[in-house]
This record gives sequence, C-alpha cells and structure tokens, in this order.
Amino acid sequence: MCVIFDDDERRIYVHEKIAAEYHLKEGLNVPEEAVEEIVAANDYRRARERALYLLDVRDYSFVELYQKLEKNYDEDVCLKVCKNMAELRLINDRRYGESLARQLFEIKRVGMFKAKQELKRRGLSEKIIEEVTEPYADEEESFSRLEELVERKYERYLTDEKGVKKVKNALLRQGYRYAEINAVLDLYDLDFED
Repeated sequence: MCVIFDDDERRIYVHEKIAAEYHLKEGLNVPEEAVEEIVAANDYRRARERALYLLDVRDYSFVELYQKLEKNYDEDVCLKVCKNMAELRLINDRRYGESLARQLFEIKRVGMFKAKQELKRRGLSEKIIEEVTEPYADEEESFSRLEELVERKYERYLTDEKGVKKVKNALLRQGYRYAEINAVLDLYDLDFED
C-alpha cells in the first residue's frame, strides 16, 4: 500500500501497482485532478479484484454482479467492471441462465412459474428467460418431473384431506399449476369418504 495526502491532508491509500503506474514517490506534490484520477483507478482495481474473487466462487449474472459490487463502489466503477467481466466472458447471462434453469428444473424440480420467477430475480432478461426455459416447457416432461417430486417427497402426506391440501399448497409454492397438480394427484387413490 502507498499513502497519498490530498489538499485537506486526508490520507488516501492506493495499491502499489497504482502508485507505480502513476509514478508516485515520497514528497511528490500531486494536483487535485490527478488525485481524483488515481483514486478512481484504485477503486476500479479493487472492484475488479472483488469481482474476480466473487466469480471464482460461483457464476453471477451481469445484474447480480453489479448489485454485489454496488454495495461498496460507485455506479460507474461497477458498470465498467461488469462490462470488462462480460468482455472477458467471465460473465455470460445466457450461459448462467441455462445452468440455473437446469438446476431449477432437474435438481430442485420446480415448476415453470417458480423457475421463471427465480431467473427474473437473478437479473436475467425476459428474452433469455424464455430461451433457457423453453427446453423444459414440454408438458409431458413437466408432468413426469412433478410425478417424481410427489412420489419422492410428498407421497407420505397423502393419507387424509388435510395432508392433500398441504401437498397442493407446497406444490403451488414450487411453481406448478393447479391443473398439473390435480392431474398428478389423480394417479393416487385419494377417496377419503367413509
């Protein structure tokens, strides 16, 4: 780290690489405009390092990464860093959307509504959402996923009307439609009248 002082005698810490890039040396008088430029360059370097660290842990959409960086850095720095990450192909909304859609549909077994909602929450555009969910739009496959989910996770609750109601509500929260839920539950003998 290198320390520079501005006209108000406040300390500004900059990274060694930034100090070397701007040829900062002890006792050097730096004009106020240059101080602003140096601080901006240092902020960009810090934000970029943070973005690389975050992307090393998991993928992010452009919007998610921007929001994560925005907590600590100015808007223009965040935008510049996110654009740089996109140029380097470290963030790619389509690739991220495909991966997330696969996880939502194949692993978490959510319905179409919940999947689209989650993709939108992650900052993906409507166009990308439609494109990445299209392979999972087949009604027969959706029925099979729902049937497997009910069999694996909810079948044990289908012993009385109260349990059936709880299962239906849980499946609605998972993003499935009433028609899909009723069609799958029709496969079970749910006649509880005595």
